This record gives sequence, C-alpha cells and structure tokens, in this order.
Amino acid sequence: MQTQPAPASASSPSLFPTAPLNLTLVIGSNRHGRFGPVVADWLLDRIQDHEDLTPQVVDVAEISLPTSFAPTPQATAELSEVTPKLASADAFVVLTPEYNHSFPAGLKNLIDWHFTEWRAKPVALVSYGGLAGGLRAVEHLRQVYAELHAVTIRDTVSFHNAGTSFDDEGRLKDPSMPDAAVKVMLDQLVWWGRGLREARGRWPYVG
Repeated sequence: MQTQPAPASASSPSLFPTAPLNLTLVIGSNRHGRFGPVVADWLLDRIQDHEDLTPQVVDVAEISLPTSFAPTPQATAELSEVTPKLASADAFVVLTPEYNHSFPAGLKNLIDWHFTEWRAKPVALVSYGGLAGGLRAVEHLRQVYAELHAVTIRDTVSFHNAGTSFDDEGRLKDPSMPDAAVKVMLDQLVWWGRGLREARGRWPYVG
C-alpha cells in the first residue's frame, strides 16, 4: 500500500524560508531637537542582534518630499533614494514620537507617497513620548496601515517619559523590560515576515 506524504507543517522550511528578512527601519520624526535618534540607535542595535533580520534605515528628517504630491524634479530625486528601501523590504519597524496625540506630519507624508511598497507586509511599531509613551500615535498608525493593506504587529515597544529612560550617552538606564519587549516584537515580526514573503511569492495579492 502506497502512503501519501505528510502535508508540510506551518514551520516547514518549504513554507517559511529561513533566509534573513530585509527590514526597513523608518525613523518618523523630523522635528528640531528630536529625541528619536537616541531611541533609533538602541533599536537598530537590537535589530542587528537578530540574525533573521538585515536592516536598512529610512529617516524622515533626511527626506524632503512635498505635501502637494506634485511629481517635481525634487520629489523624483527624493523618491529615487527612499522608494527602493521601502519596496525591497520584507518587513518594517516604524519608530514614532507622539505630537498632539498623534504621529508626525512628516511620517504621514512619507507613508502617503507610497502604496504598493507597504502592501501585504508586516509593520512593527515602536513609540516614545511623555506619560502615554506615544501609544496614541501607534493606534492611529494602525488605522493608516490597515488602509494600505499592511499587517501591524500586535506587540509594541513604548518609552514613557523617554528623556529620563536614557543616560547622557544614549544608553538605557534599565534595559531589562525594553530588551524583553523588543525581542517579543521582533520574533513576531519575523514570523509574519516569513509567512507574508512566502505568500506574496506564491499568490498575487488581491487588493
């Protein structure tokens, strides 16, 4: 009697290739005197420690895209630098502060200049701020990325009263909780990233 081969399990390498994911870290603040680079440096170190992720950075402060969405020569030049970093990503980590209970206009402008680059990909969200730790900005971003057919990761990392969490050299005073939280978030991001990369390769996304 000939037996049929067992179906591949969800953890099968044929379903979830183990090649590292291309990850784009988006630094979402361009405000003068911003605190974002301090958090971004810590976050990038944690990403680089994760063997399943190969990171690159998009910094909103280094981009000058007009809010008119006019295809000017300046916009075309800016997009030639930033769009490939979004298009080539298998997954994203978006770092946002909270300005007036939401996320910055510069970050929204970068998001709105693109569409297919986000589609059917996972997005992890990291925030910082005062008492709320930027969490209201995170919840607003979830709605935006849902409209773009992206999948936001459930677990986040947030820094409440962020300025007091780091020392003068940019090191966390107590890294135990943030390090544990970012590991959970990145592990979830890798799971979604592998699954969605495989799905995009097998079937055209309908959206």
